[in-house]
Amino acid sequence: MKPTRLVLSCAALGVAGVLAAAAQTPTGGQQPAGGAQASPQPLTTSKFVSHEIVAGCTKAGSFASTPEYTVTCSHRTGPGVVEIHGKETDVIYVLDGAATFVTGGTAQNIKADNPLQPRGTDIQGGEPHHLVKGDVIVVPAGQPHWFKEVPASVSYFVVKVLKP
Repeated sequence: MKPTRLVLSCAALGVAGVLAAAAQTPTGGQQPAGGAQASPQPLTTSKFVSHEIVAGCTKAGSFASTPEYTVTCSHRTGPGVVEIHGKETDVIYVLDGAATFVTGGTAQNIKADNPLQPRGTDIQGGEPHHLVKGDVIVVPAGQPHWFKEVPASVSYFVVKVLKP
């Protein structure tokens, strides 16, 4: 097996494994009473996410949030902004739809309201990827990335591996 396919296969298995073992945050990203956001807790129990919930990934929702990783479901109907995560590696698994996703290069017009999560408006010199159902892409911490084009819609899981 080629190294790239091995990495992508491992990432897909990792997504499946994290989902099977996911815990802590209620489906739908519910917050504790009073609106206060609780600090993520380490994994202590398993959480099952049914296929009905996964199939209904037409809006953003959180399935798990720990100090080591988060598992979320996202849905887009248009392009996003350029993102750079200082301490998060994104493992993205496309559930449905299609998008042009750009990685690498140099982010343009950067605004850094949060220095660990700067945003931009464009990427110069990046590598475009046409993502479709079943694709996995891994974006290392610090690399600019962008959902540049979303012709209709795209639904996907993101496992964010968090650096301390």
